[in-house]
Amino acid sequence: MKKTKGKAPVKKGLPVWSWVLLAVVVLGAGFAVFSQLATPGVATLPAEISVSKAVQAQTEGAFILDVREPSEWQQFHIAGATLIPLGELQSRLSEVPQDVEVVVVCRTGRRSAEGRDILKDAGYTNVTSMAGGVTEWQAEGFPTVSGS
Repeated sequence: MKKTKGKAPVKKGLPVWSWVLLAVVVLGAGFAVFSQLATPGVATLPAEISVSKAVQAQTEGAFILDVREPSEWQQFHIAGATLIPLGELQSRLSEVPQDVEVVVVCRTGRRSAEGRDILKDAGYTNVTSMAGGVTEWQAEGFPTVSGS
């Protein structure tokens, strides 16, 4: 700092607030980059997808999780789906893979949203629910199977 007689010292350089702003911007950018690196290859899915999108997801290797009751499952279900009733889901999380997309289904779409939220609360990021449920799946002409 340069002192002048009878005047306030003259400061050179950027004001403190500009350094604080710069630090916030740099930290924010670093956080954004780190969060992308922390979950490589994990796409953020919409909360709910259509039946046609669910069919496409299954074709591409998604895990189809049916959260209905066993009696409903016996009537008809999506071939290749896995049954874990909604009431058992929390205690059976280890049966749901975390490395692939998970599409949660039920009869009409209400319980699947609850199942999706249970998975999200447990740390699953690549999970969605199917609108309309297996009833809509069947109504749109996609195949189902009955029995075990």
